[in-house]
Amino acid sequence: MYPTLYHAFLDLFGIDLPFLKFVNSFGFFVALAFVAAHQVLSAELRRRTALGQLAPTRRTITVGAPATPLELVMQGLLGFLLGWKALYMVLNMAEVTVDPPAFLLSGKGYFVGGLVVGALFVWLLWKEKEKQRLKQPEQREVIVPAVQHAGNITFLAALWGFIGAKLFHWLESPRDLMELIKDPNAKDIVTGLTMYGGLIVAGLAIMRYFRRNGLAFWPAVDCAAPAVLLAYGIGRIGCQVSGDGDWGVANTAPTPSWLPQWMWSYDYPNNVNGVTGYNSLGGYEGVPISDGTCFEGYCTHLVPGVYPTPFYEAVACILLFGVLWSLRKRITAPGVIFSLFLVFDGVERFLVEKIRVNEPWLGSWTQAEVISLLLTLGGLVGIWWFQRARPHGPEATH
Repeated sequence: MYPTLYHAFLDLFGIDLPFLKFVNSFGFFVALAFVAAHQVLSAELRRRTALGQLAPTRRTITVGAPATPLELVMQGLLGFLLGWKALYMVLNMAEVTVDPPAFLLSGKGYFVGGLVVGALFVWLLWKEKEKQRLKQPEQREVIVPAVQHAGNITFLAALWGFIGAKLFHWLESPRDLMELIKDPNAKDIVTGLTMYGGLIVAGLAIMRYFRRNGLAFWPAVDCAAPAVLLAYGIGRIGCQVSGDGDWGVANTAPTPSWLPQWMWSYDYPNNVNGVTGYNSLGGYEGVPISDGTCFEGYCTHLVPGVYPTPFYEAVACILLFGVLWSLRKRITAPGVIFSLFLVFDGVERFLVEKIRVNEPWLGSWTQAEVISLLLTLGGLVGIWWFQRARPHGPEATH
């Protein structure tokens, strides 16, 4: 496993780049997932606009106004945070690369560096606004093509996806929330995420955005569906590469002759969480690596090996994305592509949940099993409803 890109470059290429310790492997793949989702979403928004399914929207903007106090304050805070941490990093690289996450979430930094960079950011914003300033600010109406919403949609998905993933994790494991309240730790806030929580909350935020910005709702969510499935698959690659704990239960069954060992039962050496002790739900134990082949700070593996469920989900979601992508031009009824996404994602997760480590949430059912079943049923109803409601006659061929 590669907890950070530093460990990947060191092991694969023999290149020692300490600054890469700041780039968590899981975070890297999550970022890559959003980049890929943005590209897919943009392509679909353009295609459906060309077909006449998504019309450009109109928005009123103010031109020539000076920078507002709030804009200057926010810009100053951003600059302060960057300067506060960046200068300390440059002058104390050996110290901060020992445990980059702990440094980033600590109170360490140079106050003067923050003030200087913050002031610079404020001045640059003020100067740019003054260049565009008019004697009398004007209200102008601009036309916004659907594809120009792709960036905002991707940002909302990232922001509300994280919030939802954290909230649903606490709902699923309230013990973790109680421990955080008893012993506040900033590092715990960015670990322990539930994918379905992110999917649901981000989905609701995006749907609200479609409504508020006048985008045709069902064609718009049809555009987003393939992008979400692809992003989910790429994100699961990050789970597999980093060994973030999102694996399956112990698997001691003989490995089929046609499968590599790691695809069947894997011990996740150097996993990013440094798991130790016995896990009664999973039937495995995290033990120290004793042969000297480990990365400092991550020197554990699982005994016995477990099902590599992140790998299974990554393969399944990327393949299902391919299916959904190939069907998008053949299925013309609005809402059906989105409904198919719900079925694909729900069935995939329900099946893999049978071999994953998760605490029971409703009787013997896990939270993910309940949600995936509801998604599947909702998707099936949606397919029936939208196919039933699709237009017939000449307009159906549009």
